[in-house]
Amino acid sequence: MTAMRRVRSIVKAGCMLGCLVLSPAVTGLTFPLPPAGTDVVGQVQRIEAEAGDTLLSLGREHGIGYEEMRRANPSVDVWLPGEGTEVVIPSRYILPRGERDGVVVNVAEMRLYYYPDAEEAEQAVVETYPISVGRMDWSTPLGESRITEKTEDPYWFPPQSILTERREQGRPLPDAVPPGPDNPLGRHKMRLDIPGGAYLIHGTNEPRGIGMRVTHGCIRMFPEDVESLFNRLPSGASVRIVNQPVKAGWAADGLLIEAHPVLPAEAENAYDPMKPPPMEKAVEAIAPVLDRRADRVDHQRLARAIETADGMPARISRRDEVAGFNLKRP
Repeated sequence: MTAMRRVRSIVKAGCMLGCLVLSPAVTGLTFPLPPAGTDVVGQVQRIEAEAGDTLLSLGREHGIGYEEMRRANPSVDVWLPGEGTEVVIPSRYILPRGERDGVVVNVAEMRLYYYPDAEEAEQAVVETYPISVGRMDWSTPLGESRITEKTEDPYWFPPQSILTERREQGRPLPDAVPPGPDNPLGRHKMRLDIPGGAYLIHGTNEPRGIGMRVTHGCIRMFPEDVESLFNRLPSGASVRIVNQPVKAGWAADGLLIEAHPVLPAEAENAYDPMKPPPMEKAVEAIAPVLDRRADRVDHQRLARAIETADGMPARISRRDEVAGFNLKRP
């Protein structure tokens, strides 16, 4: 049964300008780019698992990473959901703060956004893909960057730090790994202009790890996804890497917030996949967008969304000003 036939119901409104696009060859999702003042794309779905499905296989089929699927389905067995089990596909997103241009990587949600140039008279879109990023001791650097080199069927030359680590683990690596099924870079790599190391956007020979903090600082993608970007992104393309564990934005149903577990630097160097972000991050995300409309923030809804930190946008506004409050300082 195909992904589209498996969709049973849409449980949250979203993607007001159109529905998500599922490509048979690429796991990423494509949405019409919303107009200025609207920040939310996509829609959450509920499907029924079939015999032999896992949360990982369903996630890859629908463009969702491991942690996203696990947090959206806390009571479902990752490896054996069971035929007929209802599975949530968390495919609704608040776009990251900042310019909607080029490639934007939000390490907190382990997701990449790409805003391709729209030809005149074409509908502008945003594409989004699940990724893996650096683990606690090998974090992915933040900031503005660009693609400086593109290589197909690359060799992998492990840096000395990785050679030392693997040797200490009793799993030594050669100084060079040739192209092929054993190459951790997969078939495509794009080098980033980041000082102090060889940071890449690349594929993988272990796709089960997509959507986890498992890399040595690189941005890892499903093979089909990185190939799609590789074929379209030119050298020199801009890449902005941000850490936004809380995103806020407007949709037709009000002000929404999307909360993700904090990264190690904000969690006392101990990565807990379920540790909610601090409330200060919510205030930081809400403040720039709050003045667009008359709605006020409901503090109970906000606290619940932050504590849950399930990565799915939740409405936190209401127009009853007595019951809510305004985060803007007098």
